[in-house]
Amino acid sequence: MEDPQGKTKTRLSVVIPCFNERKTLRRCLERVLSIEDSNLAIEIIIVDDCSTDGSHSIALELSKTYPGRVTVLKHQKNRGKGAALRTGFTKATGDFVCVQDADLEYDPSDLKRLLRPLIAGKADVVLGSRFLTAGEHRVLYFWHYLGNRFLTLVSNMFTDLNLTDMETCYKVFRRDVLQKITIREDRFGFEPEIVAKIAHMRLRIYEIGISYYGRTYEEGKKIGAKDGLRAIYCIMRYNLHRAPLPVQFIAYIFIGGVSAVSNLTVFLAALSLGYSVVVSALTAFSLAAVLNYLLCILLLFRHKAKWSAPKEVSIYVLVVCVIGAFDVGFTTFWVDAGLIPWIAKSAATLVGLVLNFVGRRMLVFPEPASGPWQPQYEGESGCQEAAPGKQD
Repeated sequence: MEDPQGKTKTRLSVVIPCFNERKTLRRCLERVLSIEDSNLAIEIIIVDDCSTDGSHSIALELSKTYPGRVTVLKHQKNRGKGAALRTGFTKATGDFVCVQDADLEYDPSDLKRLLRPLIAGKADVVLGSRFLTAGEHRVLYFWHYLGNRFLTLVSNMFTDLNLTDMETCYKVFRRDVLQKITIREDRFGFEPEIVAKIAHMRLRIYEIGISYYGRTYEEGKKIGAKDGLRAIYCIMRYNLHRAPLPVQFIAYIFIGGVSAVSNLTVFLAALSLGYSVVVSALTAFSLAAVLNYLLCILLLFRHKAKWSAPKEVSIYVLVVCVIGAFDVGFTTFWVDAGLIPWIAKSAATLVGLVLNFVGRRMLVFPEPASGPWQPQYEGESGCQEAAPGKQD
């Protein structure tokens, strides 16, 4: 946008999710507006998530006090921070978009520093880290600190990023980048979800240290242990299908383990009913392959489960047939050689576990891993547009 003198200003849309923050909302908004200057214009979008303490009335009053600069949206029922941000992001018109909690834990003056790599064209997303040295930090809960560091570590393992603070509120995006992302989480699962998705897009991500003035539960802090558990679930839900190979294999051990137990159980049961080794092994493997496929879709490769193309079906059937032939042949060979049937079958299943993972990951469900990506030539935006229907 341009100021009255014709200078081009950077426009920052600040989305403020609000639920029962009447004590701090006014001061938060005024502090955000105070960072405006001759080069920076602020657009504020308050999303009231069905507050019951009068926050909505305060928000409407502020929109009248600052006409054209403050927009107020309201949910008719409480839906959570992620849902509020999803609503607010759709109304943002700035060059860049950021999140600002209404509880005064974060200092809006830090936003100017977070904007610098974006304005300079070096970054697509900038995160403010509470754990990098910068500014003042209120000393509070040790276990919260430890929990945040643990969640960041787990997230980094799945995304192949080296962030120091995945759960930070301060995330600033290029608006065109943010508009390519579909947000599904309604509560605090927004944080690991959005980090997973920007990692999948291989954006240029920067971190900058910020101040932090955490509040106590008596002062209104809302996040709890169940949100931490949800964060772990979200890290796996939104990352497993594109996690680094070692992480995917660890997850596949669970899926393969369940399938292997099923394989062995059916094999021994069929043998006890008088069926031959070949028939027992083939039946057991076929049923285990179906179970393995279903678990892969539900837990590991869920976002790539599309079977409309004959080519994909053919590849899957080919992989199953090759590994099935190996399983039956390996088992039969060692049983004929005098090895105890359950040991022969277990050995074939263990080798098949590795082959199954390689076949599914490389051939059936191929997908690029997450992680950092650098432009290949000067001037490239660093933002690869996600294919339709694959933002998850």
